[in-house]
Amino acid sequence: MTSLRRHFAGWLLCAFFLVGALPQANALPAFARKYGLRCSACHESWPMLNYFGQKFKDNGYQLMNDHDAPIWQNPSYWPVTFRITPIWHRVSTGRVAVDEGAGMNNGEARIESSGFDLSGLDFHTGGTLEKNFSFYVLPSSDNTASFHFETVMGRLDNLWGSSWLNVKFGKFELDNLLSEKRILTLTGNGGVYQTYHFMPVGDGNIFGQIGDNQLGVEYMGHSADDRTRVSAALLSSNDGNVGLVTGSNSYSAFFAASQAFDTGKLGVQRVGFYDMGGQAATFYRTSGGVPIPGSGIGNKGFNRVGFVGQFYLGPHFDLQVVTQHGSDNVWFGQGFGNAVNPSNGTAGCNANGFSATPATVGCFPNNTPGTVLPATARAPSWNGATFEAHYVYSPQLIFIGRYELERMSQQANTTNAGNLGNISTYTVGYRYNPFMTSRAGFAWHNEYNWLHQDGTGPNPGENINSSELLMGFDFDF
Repeated sequence: MTSLRRHFAGWLLCAFFLVGALPQANALPAFARKYGLRCSACHESWPMLNYFGQKFKDNGYQLMNDHDAPIWQNPSYWPVTFRITPIWHRVSTGRVAVDEGAGMNNGEARIESSGFDLSGLDFHTGGTLEKNFSFYVLPSSDNTASFHFETVMGRLDNLWGSSWLNVKFGKFELDNLLSEKRILTLTGNGGVYQTYHFMPVGDGNIFGQIGDNQLGVEYMGHSADDRTRVSAALLSSNDGNVGLVTGSNSYSAFFAASQAFDTGKLGVQRVGFYDMGGQAATFYRTSGGVPIPGSGIGNKGFNRVGFVGQFYLGPHFDLQVVTQHGSDNVWFGQGFGNAVNPSNGTAGCNANGFSATPATVGCFPNNTPGTVLPATARAPSWNGATFEAHYVYSPQLIFIGRYELERMSQQANTTNAGNLGNISTYTVGYRYNPFMTSRAGFAWHNEYNWLHQDGTGPNPGENINSSELLMGFDFDF
């Protein structure tokens, strides 16, 4: 095994130097085919945007010239890009509850697996229907080809000739300066921002997931040079799920603002804040034990507020920072709220996966009239931070390092250990783009993620460590 690992490490090192000798990159698909720009015009590294790329996006995928409207485009141009990633990865998770044999149900083991795999498939199409009328549609599948609509939105740009008046409607990413949809990492835990998705242990509030695309309407405005940006969105409290399956009258709001300033040779820096708050259902009416779609009532509140910074230290190095304070109503902390994917068939649950009391493990409690919370119940709150650094050797080669920490400030129950659910995670990797033309893009991607969480093992007080090593070909056309 030692010899095999040495040969594998040698092969990986050779592959890195081999791709380093390949020719220069040019541009990106879809929008690059329309405007004939190089990839480095809009991207610090594909798919992450630079300052100019953010401005292009804020303008509704327009350069604000006469060729923005489709009537000026080549008739053969079709703004469609697909993206998929064949990978090899090794996943290791410690302290997984296992059945070692008859009558032995309390065992635990480290589960390790490795092999070749696929990512999901994305079909991107976007641009302008007419000058200042923008759209974006993204049908996306998992790696079994089960599709859903990740993004479907139309946008009215520069209303009455003002860059301060833009309106978006549909399903879209929230106005996060550190975009999870343009994240450079691909592992299971490293491919999302933990700060955007963190939930206390036992919490039932799925509605405050800042990293997920949401359904609603957004106002966005910016100065002519895009140095000042503001946005406000009204959203259904359903975490982007279609069909009004959750609350009948529950809404959330997301606000963001930022200011950029030039620091000479260091580059353009940006600082800002965001605030997400709203209410969501904790009580679902049922018929024959099955929830009635859209019947959720008993709304309770939640909030996520944070700071964002994008700091550039010269032409090659930058640091992206996100901090967040989150809090949920005490009812969410006791597991109320999530009835979208109930635990059907779990012992002690009814046919819908609900339990009669919050204490039934594996069930979703339902806040029926007369329900009383235990005396130990508290409103959970926590603090989180993400630090992501990039060293851009060239538009073709970028090195990535990220550290995230999520720390509970107040547990949902006074009986919980103070550190229950705390997360620390590290991600390192690099992406090399041997070419990127106006027709296609290709990246040789290598990444390692390690995650630690306190107290969530099969037995009380046990911590969980997991890791993943991934390499693959990330390409689009």
